Amino acid sequence: MMALLGNLPWLLLSSETLAKVRTVVDVVLVLALTYGILRVVAERRTLWMVRGFIVLLFAASFSRAIELYFLGFVLHNLVIGSAVALAVILQGEIRIFLEQLGRGQLLSLMQPVVESSLTNDAVDLIVTAVKGLSQDRTGALILLETHTKLSPQDFTHAGIALNARLSPELITCIFQVSSPLHDGAIWVRGSEVVAAKLILPLSDRTGPWQLGTRHRAALGITERISHCVCVVVSEETGSISLAFKGELQRPLTSSKLGELLRQYVQNQATETSQPTQRRHSLKFWKMVWPLR
Repeated sequence: MMALLGNLPWLLLSSETLAKVRTVVDVVLVLALTYGILRVVAERRTLWMVRGFIVLLFAASFSRAIELYFLGFVLHNLVIGSAVALAVILQGEIRIFLEQLGRGQLLSLMQPVVESSLTNDAVDLIVTAVKGLSQDRTGALILLETHTKLSPQDFTHAGIALNARLSPELITCIFQVSSPLHDGAIWVRGSEVVAAKLILPLSDRTGPWQLGTRHRAALGITERISHCVCVVVSEETGSISLAFKGELQRPLTSSKLGELLRQYVQNQATETSQPTQRRHSLKFWKMVWPLR
């Protein structure tokens, strides 16, 4: 009798209502899982493949819902093959996702992205250092976070951790040829040098000029991750370049470099000033299918 009374609310619902409730719960759970996966691979070049896989998955489900069985069979097999391919391509991201699941950190997948900051004070210090390096024709590669924290998984090699206070003197010392840290890039977060001797992924693109390894690395990392900028100082000519979203601006003066970096700071402040709920909603829809 108690069991019957406990099930009474469900007995009062019709089978059609229960089916609708299950459908809603099913959709919500799928969206939550999709959001968690997109959070792990967000802002990376491979995110486009994930979006394509999601579209393919919905197309397969829709074709079966309207009883296009042959099309559904083909799309279903494409989904399986794509899932295997993504499992190989996104090994690092899947490892992070499974680690969070294993640790019971399900809510961390749904929490807002932790934001960092590129400040005007940091820009002034970087411009001062770059100006000196350019005058001395000392090669340099400086990776700057703009609004969202980078991860060591974003790099070919994460380098050597420093966690030192940002200063022109520190940057200059790191890129001296006699320094054991001068090869590779430095990673700047806010007013801190997180690491040095980073190895960044190289771009396969070629421009109207012959690109060196530093310029290809700057293009490579900004092609894959949009929330960073990369400053390059040429060792041969001392010219200054700035890479952002896979585009290279060169040659620049130190004053022009400072102007561009301050513009990124202003854009970051504008985005942060949006209402929190609206900003996170926009981030979700941009991850799913951004307007271009």
